[in-house]
Amino acid sequence: MTTTTTVSTNAAHPLGPVTEDEIRRVKEALTVAGLLTENVRFAFCGLEEPDKSAVLAFTPGAPVDRCFRVLLLDLTGGASYDVIVSATRSTVERMTVLNPETDGQLPIIDTEFELVEKIALDSAEWCEALERRGLDPAGVRTVPLSAGVYDDYPDEAGRRIVRVLGFQQLHDKDHPWAHPVDGLVAFVDLTCREVIRIVDDRQLPVPTEPGNFDDAEQTGPQRTTLKPIEITQPEGPSFTLDGNLLTWQNWSLRVGFNEREGLTLHQLSFDERPIVYRASIAEMVVPYADPSPVRFWQNYFDAGEYMFARYTNSLELGCDCLGEIAYLDAVIADDAGDPRTIRNAICVHEEDYGVLWKHSDMFTGSHETRRQRRLVVSFFTTIGNYDYGFYWYLYLDGTIQCEAKATGIVFTSAYPTEGHDFATQIAPGLGAPFHQHLFSARLDMMVDGPLNAVDEVEALPVPVSAANPYGNAFRESRTRLATEAGAQRQADNAHARVWQVVNPAKFNRLGRNTGYALYPEGQPTLLADSGSSVHARAAFATRHLWVTAYDPAERYPAGDFVNQHPGGAGLPAWTAADRDLDGADIVLWHTFGLTHFPRPEDWPVMPVDYAGFTLKPVGFFDRNPTLDVPPTTSGHCHERGRPE
Repeated sequence: MTTTTTVSTNAAHPLGPVTEDEIRRVKEALTVAGLLTENVRFAFCGLEEPDKSAVLAFTPGAPVDRCFRVLLLDLTGGASYDVIVSATRSTVERMTVLNPETDGQLPIIDTEFELVEKIALDSAEWCEALERRGLDPAGVRTVPLSAGVYDDYPDEAGRRIVRVLGFQQLHDKDHPWAHPVDGLVAFVDLTCREVIRIVDDRQLPVPTEPGNFDDAEQTGPQRTTLKPIEITQPEGPSFTLDGNLLTWQNWSLRVGFNEREGLTLHQLSFDERPIVYRASIAEMVVPYADPSPVRFWQNYFDAGEYMFARYTNSLELGCDCLGEIAYLDAVIADDAGDPRTIRNAICVHEEDYGVLWKHSDMFTGSHETRRQRRLVVSFFTTIGNYDYGFYWYLYLDGTIQCEAKATGIVFTSAYPTEGHDFATQIAPGLGAPFHQHLFSARLDMMVDGPLNAVDEVEALPVPVSAANPYGNAFRESRTRLATEAGAQRQADNAHARVWQVVNPAKFNRLGRNTGYALYPEGQPTLLADSGSSVHARAAFATRHLWVTAYDPAERYPAGDFVNQHPGGAGLPAWTAADRDLDGADIVLWHTFGLTHFPRPEDWPVMPVDYAGFTLKPVGFFDRNPTLDVPPTTSGHCHERGRPE
């Protein structure tokens, strides 16, 4: 039978999981310092990880000074503070006052979200606009959305703004996404708690057909033809967890979590050989294509603007995870600075993944098959209408894979009778604007040591010549990406382009540098015009690859404070220095994602869509590292061609 284990944790390591006691000590230190007053709220609280050199030099039993970065927001005046606190010593180490107009605003917090509907209902102009449409304002749910930065609204500079769209809800169990109130948007100042502008562009009929995917009247009877699938491991799983230290089949890594990035992986190694020091999804942006006066501003940085991992789901056996499961809880701080434990935030399990390798030989008569298996580390979060799962896979052959799963409900609009150039009609009168989901993976590489380099490798055809008289030849092209300016690259699937991270000082038995290759999926990067606001703010998403010299302060590709930042922060600012990358401590930033032209089949709830990338060993091993995997001895598989 399937079982679950919830793993207890401690902070005896610099990268150990956050504890509730640490959050309490952080709050106490801020209170004693006079920084946490009645009207001040936490906008973020996360472990301030020590510098890489300190972590690598750590020995068990050595003292650990656990510091936290806390972003504080004063609700009354909008003042913002960036603070470093030692939970170990209960002291404030550093405090910086931010300028929201130039630095950007802090993330939008739950306390503010909860105010928005009342603010809207207190606006006579908002209510009158709804009443002109024949709607009861009390029956319209308000959806507050990040505002971005636009020259058309200079009065918004330095103010905490959200833009609010309305959705009619017919009863408590009715999903309002089916009933968008289109052509109308309210601009709300969160600090003053007032509507500062209404744009009432057009009255469009509110779609009436329900979208209640959890209502039997909508779905009809459930199918009865699916037979049960049970995943069992009679001897238990093959992995072990010691706190957040996870080991499995030559792999070793630490599992981390914070409310901005969600799941983080640390110190990934295979047979005690380092590969990746730290891996995470450091940012994502969802730009929409509808240029209408009430929607042109729609683009969401779900990590930087919303701290999307604070909405991580508590995973359930048989629903989200299947098999022999170990769960890790995650501890974050709520708006008041009190600890909140997300039960079963992270799921760890292993799963069969088909054939690992196979051959039936005509000369020897041998018939050999081995099964592939992978370790899965995952979490799921819900941000508004969308649900995102992030899955990291480790394979027996040394492959690393990351997969983002997008599901939930597409963001809706009204669909006009004359049609819409930038949206799909997914139900009668109901539209879904075109959009993208673009993720930035931050990969702090450490292939066989801290000093690496990146080669762009691709296939090139060879013209007919004396050396290629029959025209069948093609060759491997290899280019060293030596500086940051030259390492801003696009994928090219037509030439099988990959990026190999190599260790210039380490060689395999064939005399080649050991390495790992990043295989991109090569889907489109940001499609917005180069002169657009989102292009400036999400510059990271304009390239599939950026490579930077390691700097512990460079964590987020769109900058630290994304909300209402005018743009240019993060990767474009850092790479302007054009630092050397050849034989350096380097970080890869990989943009991957989906370009979504919604389908009727995506409504009323969207089947999972997938995006990701793969890291594969290239010359890291001297030969296939899975020759020692035994044949399957259970089930219906049997050995063939072996002597008795």
